Amino acid sequence: MSTERRERDEPAGPAVPTLPASYDELRGEGWTRLLAAARRRLERTGGVLDGDIGLAGPSEPERRTVIGITGRYRPETAKRLAVPLRDLDGYLHGRYGTGLLTTLGRLHGPLRDLPAERAEEETRREQALESAHSSRLARQGWFAAWLERIAADGTLTRLVRRGDAPLLDAAVRVLERLAGDQDRLPAYPSGVLPLPVLAEWATGDTKALVPGAPLEQLVLRALAQRTGDDVPRGRAGRRALWERAGAIADDLASQVLVLNIGADGDTVACDWLRDAADFGIPFRLTLHQLATYPIVPAARTIFVCENPAVLRAAAGELQDTSAALVCTEGVPSAACHQLLGDAVRTGARLHWRADFDWTGLRITADAVARHRARPWRMAAADYAAALGKGESTPLAGPSAASPWDPELARFMVESGSAVMEERLLPVLLSDLADT
Repeated sequence: MSTERRERDEPAGPAVPTLPASYDELRGEGWTRLLAAARRRLERTGGVLDGDIGLAGPSEPERRTVIGITGRYRPETAKRLAVPLRDLDGYLHGRYGTGLLTTLGRLHGPLRDLPAERAEEETRREQALESAHSSRLARQGWFAAWLERIAADGTLTRLVRRGDAPLLDAAVRVLERLAGDQDRLPAYPSGVLPLPVLAEWATGDTKALVPGAPLEQLVLRALAQRTGDDVPRGRAGRRALWERAGAIADDLASQVLVLNIGADGDTVACDWLRDAADFGIPFRLTLHQLATYPIVPAARTIFVCENPAVLRAAAGELQDTSAALVCTEGVPSAACHQLLGDAVRTGARLHWRADFDWTGLRITADAVARHRARPWRMAAADYAAALGKGESTPLAGPSAASPWDPELARFMVESGSAVMEERLLPVLLSDLADT
């Protein structure tokens, strides 16, 4: 008799062995996936023995197991096999004297009551959100939008399931501290906070805000929501986002690029700046140096640009005859704010410019508010002149205002074009040479 014929003639009911059977066969290949699928289904439904479970792409042992359970022949070409839960329950009762629920419990422990767990999980989730919404920051649109996003995309649910819901409270405390709402912590003279200090204050763990930590990711998502940007992927961008909020990840990595600043004082850093200015050599200062060796720039008029190409051109063409120039290299670092803040406090005047894009407008507006800087070639007329000198890239991201010249922002909206400051290089070098 062929194998196929024997399978077709198999009895409909399960065969009862003459000797007591153990659970060993249930740990074999023919049963593993089937029982796992049954367990998942019962955990989702609270143990209700209704409906079928299925196996996709069944192996030969699995096919034979299903035939034995159901008493119905399934061809080798079957791509999916379905087994009614009640058939599986009846088979196990007949063969082992224990039904499906008891058998699963003895094999792998009691089933989870997922409906009850989900209800408890939802309660913890709502409690975490309620606590976060009690913050004064909840009145601010970016904060409410951040909470809505982490609730909608599953982030908060994952925290609750891992037992990490308290991280949301910690993130709120960090954000409140960065907004100046909590007790003062040790900081550099500029007011920026070292991340280990901030992390220990918020959680008791100095490493809670290291790159990639769950708390760091939560807080950076909120800070990016506040600025209207995406969370940067690179470490430099994430470090800059922290610094914009008033925290520093690394006081050696926070740097500022200068040309012909000079310095008053007798520290080694002041000597370096004077020597560099004597030869018109660009120089980098770190926040660590600025905090360790207080520096008062000798220049009383300081120009500030965004792109290194401008400072490089000034060093190459004007050398030591160029006016004092500081390059922010994008969003100003904590080191940049430290240096320029010290300069302004001792009577220096800043002339500030950035790219004609929305980030550039925000940078300049912040400099005007923070350092009483004067915009440098950042008027609507300057934008129009630069726009007419070549192709431009489209403006991207949320728009920004230009309080020093409202017409500039309106003009940029109308044109929809961004212009990098290198387009103004000849006139910028002329300004630096004439000072």
